[in-house]
Amino acid sequence: MEAQKSPHKGSRKPRQIARELALLSLSQLPTNPNKLTEVQLPKLLLAAVRTLTSEVQDTLDNAAGQLQRGNDRLLSSQTRASDLNNSRTMVREAIEHTQTAINQLGAAVDFPELIQLANQDREVARYAIEIVKTANNERKHLDRVISEALVDWQVNRLAQIDRDILRIAVAEMMFLELENRIAINEAVELAKRYSGEDGHRFINGVLRRVTEQQKK
Repeated sequence: MEAQKSPHKGSRKPRQIARELALLSLSQLPTNPNKLTEVQLPKLLLAAVRTLTSEVQDTLDNAAGQLQRGNDRLLSSQTRASDLNNSRTMVREAIEHTQTAINQLGAAVDFPELIQLANQDREVARYAIEIVKTANNERKHLDRVISEALVDWQVNRLAQIDRDILRIAVAEMMFLELENRIAINEAVELAKRYSGEDGHRFINGVLRRVTEQQKK
């Protein structure tokens, strides 16, 4: 799973970390909700932390590769360019590679803090497990609510990451007593990090329809 390339935004709160761990854990849930046991829940979180650790290394490796490609293009612009336009193109490509590397490094900055809190903060683990348990136990109900908010679409056709983000948000709104506005904002931030390019807009739209249906 590749995090969206975004600049470092500073320290995040324990529940934000817990939400992210829960998201990574949901992808490992058994298809049958009844097969998840209390013993498995901490193991799911541990696997999520390992996923993050691996993600740090992959992101740093990718950034190093981008920097190398940018350096190669810059050298080529000086030694191999046949004319000025060709040289400018190579320099522009070098800048693009470097900018990609900077963005990837910015994304990687968040992970060590997240991993540390996941390992040391009891509130992070407790709330992450609470989210996973609720999303698992109430899966049918959550999916029904989400389905009613989808326009010409079905829950089982959603990308898994989008489906899990929606399940977390609706679970927090309906079962964990989180204010709707906050749940939506947090889900949008998760989508910016983990979903596709327009995923956060899609998530925002679906959740706003969910809240409208709740009012009715």
